[in-house]
Amino acid sequence: MSPPRIGQGLLWLGVVLSSVCVALGSETQANSTTDALNVLLLIVDDLRPSLGCYGDKLVRSPNIDQLASHSLLFQNAFAQQAVCAPSRVSFLTGRRPDTTRLYDFNSYWRVHAGNFSTIPQYFKENGYVTMSVGKVFHPGISSNHTDDSPYSWSFPPYHPSSEKYENTKTCRGPDGELHANLLCPVDVLDVPEGTLPDKQSTEQALQLLEKMKTSASPFFLAVGYHKPHIPFRYPKEFQKLYPLENITLAPDPEVPDGLPPVAYNPWMDIRQREDVQALNISVPYGPIPVDFQRKIRQSYFASVSYLDTQVGRLLSALDDLQLANSTIIAFTSDHGRQSMDLVELVSLFPTLAGLAGLQVPPRCPVPSFHVELCREGKNLLKHFRFRDLEEDPYLPGNPRELIAYSQYPRPADTPQWNSDKPSLKDIKIMGYSIRTIDYRYTVWVGFSPDEFLANFSDIHAGELYFVDSDPLQDHNMYNDSQGGDLFQLLMP
Repeated sequence: MSPPRIGQGLLWLGVVLSSVCVALGSETQANSTTDALNVLLLIVDDLRPSLGCYGDKLVRSPNIDQLASHSLLFQNAFAQQAVCAPSRVSFLTGRRPDTTRLYDFNSYWRVHAGNFSTIPQYFKENGYVTMSVGKVFHPGISSNHTDDSPYSWSFPPYHPSSEKYENTKTCRGPDGELHANLLCPVDVLDVPEGTLPDKQSTEQALQLLEKMKTSASPFFLAVGYHKPHIPFRYPKEFQKLYPLENITLAPDPEVPDGLPPVAYNPWMDIRQREDVQALNISVPYGPIPVDFQRKIRQSYFASVSYLDTQVGRLLSALDDLQLANSTIIAFTSDHGRQSMDLVELVSLFPTLAGLAGLQVPPRCPVPSFHVELCREGKNLLKHFRFRDLEEDPYLPGNPRELIAYSQYPRPADTPQWNSDKPSLKDIKIMGYSIRTIDYRYTVWVGFSPDEFLANFSDIHAGELYFVDSDPLQDHNMYNDSQGGDLFQLLMP
């Protein structure tokens, strides 16, 4: 099990906009609600750049690749925290985790930090009909058990009824019994309700698009897909696309040389799955058997291809309903492992607003807890080469001035049962990472969950990797450098 790379994600932008890619159906800005561009925001859970459009020769993703072929595709897009709820709240509000004060799944930012505006809320306040389908905000406390309704949405958000079975015993094992497994190819007709969450979400989104075809108002439709998030529960026919003999092992499975223990993720969620438990893998560094590694990769790729078919159905509907040329499509992943300049997912808010012809929210002051509408991300409109669009003065001209920031919480200096996703009260260390085109630099520092403060004089460990000479980030050079001085120089 390799360590996580803090905060890497996907992004596409255009009049198809996504965290992985965005495509342009029109190269003009809208000037009123009568000619306003619609927005389709597709949010995918835990998607790596395992796609044809990112150069993967094995994965079959024809629909997403077609979208990417006429989109602005970002190859260096970074999430601000690689945990579902904090990441989604961050890019949907355009604020960093230290501003939303959400690092886990157990608080609601409007109460905890500030009554911040969200992307859909801003579009709603500007005359759009806003709709949520599937996993957009993370369900639960972090979205007030309402997916931030009614602030963000014109109608109550839709959740597929079958999502409650995602982690239950619905996976047929080799013994013929049902298990709660990591690897879970299924016969859809045999699962509860005879369907799967992402299939239901697509059906609901298609119905909404049909209704919006004749609407006098523009729409903002966010569709959140569960796959390829674990468990890998997908229609078994997709497994046939990836024979095991064609599945290679991960190119870089070893723990990086000099990796501090605080940076290592023991993947306790995966270890709780019944098929993984049966392997009796030692914690935290025990290797997964090679044959099971191939099966994991097979099921991940199959889940991506299953997701691709759902995206294809939505894109076909846009064409059939003659909405494609008036719709911005944004396609993004909340986090995962992922040209062009370095960008951050917090830039989604100002860029979508600018593409739709809305006033781009102003840059946030520091601190901004009292400011409802502002953004901490950069406006990326300059990448679209629109002659009539004002560029963000905060975008530097020198690529070496570009920096992406991300962070990750830890409960201890060594891997333990809650290292994957500690609750706020248990966070003792925060890792802050800087990514430039030349290097990735991370410091792990003391953190007070009561005061939401990091103590940068209390450094527990550090990491420094040089991209050109060490593209897989295998050799930690922190102890050979003056890491602390470098970090102080680059902090905003």
